[in-house]
Amino acid sequence: MSALTRQLSGTRESLQMFTRRVHVPWLGEVAVPPPDKLTYYAGIGVLTVFQVIEWPLALVITAGHLLADQHLSGLAKGLGEALEAA
Repeated sequence: MSALTRQLSGTRESLQMFTRRVHVPWLGEVAVPPPDKLTYYAGIGVLTVFQVIEWPLALVITAGHLLADQHLSGLAKGLGEALEAA
């Protein structure tokens, strides 16, 4: 199995993991993150509700976390590394 095939099959599995969708009334279908990410976001929400952290800080933390977890950029990086190795 070539490096490109390994990289693409791994990214396909991770993309399938992040494509869970739930039908929400009045909103339609909504993408749902994996359980560990939901727990993280819920924890940030709880800290904000109990005013342990301020809401602007919670927004910045959540936005930074979302940007760090962009798996599509990881797909591009993996494809580039596989092409370099080929």
